[in-house]
Amino acid sequence: MQTVYLKELHIANFKNYVQSKITFGEKLNLTVGHNGAGKTNLLDAIYYLCFCKSYFSSNELQNIRHEQNYFRLDGIFEMLQTKQTENIVAKIATHRKKSIIRNDIPYKRLSEHIGLLPLVFVAPDDMQLIKGSSEGRRKLIDGTLSQLDQSYLDALISYNKVIQQRNSLLKQFHERRTFNATLLETYNQQLVPLGTQIHENRIAQTALLLPLLQEYYERISSGKERVNCRYKSVLKQQSFADLLQSNLYQDRSAQRTTEGIHRDDWVFEINGYPLKKYGSQGQQKSFLIALKLAIYQLIRQHKNILPILLLDDIFDKLDELRTTQLIETVMGEHFGQIFISDTQLERMRQIFDNFEVNPKIFKIEDGVVEWLNG
Repeated sequence: MQTVYLKELHIANFKNYVQSKITFGEKLNLTVGHNGAGKTNLLDAIYYLCFCKSYFSSNELQNIRHEQNYFRLDGIFEMLQTKQTENIVAKIATHRKKSIIRNDIPYKRLSEHIGLLPLVFVAPDDMQLIKGSSEGRRKLIDGTLSQLDQSYLDALISYNKVIQQRNSLLKQFHERRTFNATLLETYNQQLVPLGTQIHENRIAQTALLLPLLQEYYERISSGKERVNCRYKSVLKQQSFADLLQSNLYQDRSAQRTTEGIHRDDWVFEINGYPLKKYGSQGQQKSFLIALKLAIYQLIRQHKNILPILLLDDIFDKLDELRTTQLIETVMGEHFGQIFISDTQLERMRQIFDNFEVNPKIFKIEDGVVEWLNG
C-alpha cells in the first residue's frame, strides 16, 4: 500500500497568499486561524495541484491575488514507501493558457493528471451535496470515479462534448424550422455506448460505496441511525437508445437533450426517509463526512494508495462523541496524510491530546503561515 505525501508547497499570489513556502508532516497537519485568514485557501491550493482546478471557483482569474496578474503553485509529492517524487507546478496568468507541469514536462491534456495524486476534500460548502440540486452530487461521484479509472473520465468528457453538439443541433432545428432525423441519429449512436458505459460504472461503484458509507456513519454516530444512498437513473427502466427515441418530441420542443445520464441523481436517506428533509444538522454533517470517508476508502481499495485527506472546519455542528469517533477513525492505519483546519487552537489541542500523535500545527493570518510547534 502506497501513501501519497505532500512534502513541500510553494504558493505565489494564490488568493490571499503573497509568497509562502511550507513543509508538511507525513501524517497530521493542523491549520488554525480566524475566518478569512486563508486556511481554506491553503487546502484549496493542495486540491488544485491534484485536480488542476480550484475546489470552489470555476473562474481561474478569481484565484489570482488581487491586483496581480498570475499565480503559481509548486508541490513536491512523495510516495512514502518507494520515495518516488512528483514535482507538480500549476501556473495561471492573465491572457495565458493554464499550465500544469509534471516533473518539468507540461501536460498536453490535463485529464491525464487526474488520479495520479488521489485526494478527498471535506468542506463546509459540501452541505449543498445534501441540500442542493443533483448537479453537485453528479460532480462528486464523477470526480470520484475519474480518480479510479481514466477510461471513465475519457468517456465522461466525450459524452459531455457530444451532448453539447446534439443540443446545438436541436437548437438549429428549432431556429431554422427544419429537422434531419439521420443527422440527429449520428449523435445518438455516439451517445448510447458512452452513456451506457458511464451508467454501468456508476451502478457498480455505488454498490461498492454503500456498505462503506453505512460502516463509517455507524462509527461516527455510534450506530444510532441507518443511512442509505440510492442511485437514481432513468436508464434503469429502459435502454439509452430507446430513451432518446421516446423523448424525441420533448427534446425538439426543449431544444436540448432532456434525459440521459447527465440527469442522474443519488438519493440520500436516514432511517428510510430523505436526509434533506428529516436529518438534523448534526446528522447531515455526519452523513457527509461518512460519505467522503467512504469515497476515500473506495479509492484506497481500487488504487492501493492512501490518498491525501483535507478536512476543512469539520468540528462545527458535531457533538463531542461524533468528533471523537471521527478522529479515532481517521487516525487509523487506513488513512494517510491528513490536513485539518479550525478556528480554535485550544479546541484542536484538546481533541488531539488524547491521541499518541505529534501533529504539525500552523497558524495562518492574512495569508501568512507560521509554524507553531517547530
